[in-house]
Amino acid sequence: MSGLAVVPAEVRARLTVRFGPGAEAWCAALPELVAALSARWGLSVRAAGGGGTARVFRCERRADGAEGTDGATVWLKLTPDGRVAEQEAAALTAGRGSPSVVRLLEHDPATGALLLADVAPGTTLREHGWRPAEVAGMLTALRSAPSAGVALPPLAERLDFLFDLTERRAPGVSTAAARALARELTAPGGPVALVHGDLHPANVLLGPAGPVAIDPRACLGDSDFDLVDWVLDGVTDPAALTTRIAGLTALVPGADATRLHAWCRATAVLIAAPRLAAGRTDAGTSFLRELAGL
Repeated sequence: MSGLAVVPAEVRARLTVRFGPGAEAWCAALPELVAALSARWGLSVRAAGGGGTARVFRCERRADGAEGTDGATVWLKLTPDGRVAEQEAAALTAGRGSPSVVRLLEHDPATGALLLADVAPGTTLREHGWRPAEVAGMLTALRSAPSAGVALPPLAERLDFLFDLTERRAPGVSTAAARALARELTAPGGPVALVHGDLHPANVLLGPAGPVAIDPRACLGDSDFDLVDWVLDGVTDPAALTTRIAGLTALVPGADATRLHAWCRATAVLIAAPRLAAGRTDAGTSFLRELAGL
């Protein structure tokens, strides 16, 4: 493993900001945990990475358990927050068998470890580019996944977290109006389905049979929420948004254009706030600011 599981200082700092002081101890214990899981699941760790919520290791899974033997590429994912791992495992299990969902190979509830199948070629749609017709099948498949009996928090809870996070990261930006609209959209009696919760082009990989969703922040609620990034991506004016919404909802059975437009207004602040905090003034950011009423 040659130190690949040791968490760099800058990554420790990000994880501590995100998860609190307990992340320090988790980072310190990670090499031992990765070694134990590697022995248990027959892994050879080849590379390490990850974002602000997890460490992800590219591994080879040894067919015969012999160190150094070439095997299938798999991905070992670990996070300091066991709830995040449990929710991801629940969502991937619900979507099991769909070519639009990354395959969960192993899950260790005690540590929150997830072992995921490789997706080839694996380029994100943010890098590769996409058109509505190319993602419609994936969006349809995800919203069709069974949700009965799946233990996940409601979408309203996910949104409260996102609004709180936005206000911490962009002080001075109010989410009050957006929260009020989101509460209307998540009121009792509304749609209840499995929601990916973080579905954007950077969280979708190009797979052998089409787009494959990864990294869910899964919850239960209105699955039209998952269409927001796909209609807002690259849009710079109201007319273009209306056209994009009409085009995508025509391709995704059950999608509601009116509700989707309302979701765009409710969540525009989540996308606009960090851009504004960074000083961006491009046309897309200006449109999001207008849509959010900022």
